[in-house]
Amino acid sequence: MTFSLNEWINLVVRWIHVFAGILWIGQTYFFTWLDGRLSEEEHAAASPNPGAQVWMVHSGGFYVVEKQKVAAMLPGRLHWFRWEAALTFLSGMFLLVQIYYMGGLMTDDSVANISLGKAIAIGMAAWILGWVVYDVLVNSPLGKSEGAFAVVAYGLVVAVTYGLTHVLSGRAAYIHLGAVFGTIMAANVWMRILPAQRRMVTALQEGRTPDMSWAARAKLRSKHNTFMVVPVVFIMLSNHFPTASYGNRYNWQILSALVLAGWGAAKLIRRA
Repeated sequence: MTFSLNEWINLVVRWIHVFAGILWIGQTYFFTWLDGRLSEEEHAAASPNPGAQVWMVHSGGFYVVEKQKVAAMLPGRLHWFRWEAALTFLSGMFLLVQIYYMGGLMTDDSVANISLGKAIAIGMAAWILGWVVYDVLVNSPLGKSEGAFAVVAYGLVVAVTYGLTHVLSGRAAYIHLGAVFGTIMAANVWMRILPAQRRMVTALQEGRTPDMSWAARAKLRSKHNTFMVVPVVFIMLSNHFPTASYGNRYNWQILSALVLAGWGAAKLIRRA
């Protein structure tokens, strides 16, 4: 492959990755905002108002949205939101392979003297095991306590950050923590949120009352995604600022602190 062709592929896939990410992030935060406003409307009246609506104006039109925890009837066409997550994840994995696994950016002899094969194995294990450990923790009793889960999750993030920055190049370590978050987010959508929604739709089609615990679990995963995406965006940008991020002698402390700052920012955004 010529350098010019490789550069064009990199550019086009990055373009797709960033734009798909914008769609995914925008859609996630829009529904988070919408759910918050609907919850406010539900409790604004003296008695609960399950038929609360949110009125919006945009691009010359007025829009009315009403939330139904259990649909009174299914429409002829139900809109799903899934391909943005899939396209963001797949394009990101393509870039990871092209730039890091095949591009010679995985190792740094000043950090650790390991082979490219070992570095790739460590990187892949990080984003695969990251999802497995996260999923187990969410399904455990720990997942029922938001505060306890956040503390344990952050401790694990710091440990992974420290470990990666001591075996991989600084740049590869940063991007692999982003891959851990990105894998968890995409897996949440395709392996937990969508299946729960499909089970609810199937129950309605069969005339059964859906189990609302499916909706609660799906909503929790979606909430977690809104927290992970803020650090992921920082990691994407860090490639352009090596002195302040992955190239700094305090690179793992900086990334750990900024993950925590990102979670704090996400909490503020969710309340806005």
